[in-house]
Amino acid sequence: MKHIAVAAAFVLCACGHGEAAAERDIQDRRNDVPVAINGESPFQYPSDLYDQGIEGEVRLRLWVDSTGHIAADSTRVSSSSGTPALDSAALAGASQLQFAPAHKDGHAVAAAFYQPVIFRRRAAPSSTPIQ
Repeated sequence: MKHIAVAAAFVLCACGHGEAAAERDIQDRRNDVPVAINGESPFQYPSDLYDQGIEGEVRLRLWVDSTGHIAADSTRVSSSSGTPALDSAALAGASQLQFAPAHKDGHAVAAAFYQPVIFRRRAAPSSTPIQ
């Protein structure tokens, strides 16, 4: 199976940064939405659809609790790609997402939000002949 990039920004945790940067991170997290913290996208492009050039975008509705975990059975397809196999691949990958929770007034809170998942084939890099 081929891995794809997800349309939403995934933020990697930075370890070992200074106290000033840590303080800025805390201030930035006073009021925000859940932030995906996966190192790699958990979404896999179905091989047969990739080979056929079938692309699409799925919009998922997720519910993340105050600890950053997706609530069991909360994930739903809000907007279908029109291809059931892409919708299923998005749902399967969503179960592997990890989040830093949303915050309100500096406190971690549960939140519902929409997560786009885009299945696109990357164009082959153009090659220029060497002369």
